[in-house]
Amino acid sequence: MALLKSGWLWRQTTILKRWKLNWCDLWIDGSLCFYKTDNRRELEQRVGLKTTCIDVHSGLECGGVSPPESNPRENLITVHLRGGSTLNLCANSEDESLAWKLTLLETRRSPVFTYDPYDDSYQAIPLNGYHTVYITPGAGPGTHQVVVQRDPFDGVTESIALGLLAGMAAGAAMRSFLWMPFFFC
Repeated sequence: MALLKSGWLWRQTTILKRWKLNWCDLWIDGSLCFYKTDNRRELEQRVGLKTTCIDVHSGLECGGVSPPESNPRENLITVHLRGGSTLNLCANSEDESLAWKLTLLETRRSPVFTYDPYDDSYQAIPLNGYHTVYITPGAGPGTHQVVVQRDPFDGVTESIALGLLAGMAAGAAMRSFLWMPFFFC
C-alpha cells in the first residue's frame, strides 16, 4: 500500500475534547491512521476517508473549534464525516495545514485507474487493504505508472465455500437419485 502523506498532527479527542499529538499516516486507499509514536506500533484510531469523508476545511473555515495552546486558528483542519461527526486536527503551520487539506480531499475523491491498451480505455480500481500499490515515475514529465498487485489469497475463502456448497448439492442429488429405483419396484 502506498503512503501519501505522514507527519505529526494534533488530534482532538471525541469525548473529553482534549488535544493529543499523534503520528498520522494517510494511505492511498483512504485510510487515515493515528499512532502514539512515529514507529507505528500502537494504532489509536483509523478513519476510512473514501467511505466516510464528506468535506475538509482548514484554517479560518473551521468555525467553533479552538486550536491547542500556542497554535493559531490557521493551523486547524476539520474533516466532516458521515453521520454528522467531525475529526478536528491541527498542524504545526498554516502551510502544512493546507497541504494536509489538499491531500485529504484528493484521497477522498481520486480512485486509481488502470489503462487497458487493447480497449484503449481506463478502468477504476477500488482499493482495499488487500492490494499493494507501487507508484513509479513514468516515461514523460508529470506522468506516473501505478501498479496494483492483488493479494493472491483474496477471495480464496469464497471459492472454498462455493466448492463445498456445490459438493453438498451434488451429493444430495446423487443420494436421491440412487433411492429412486426402489420406489418404482
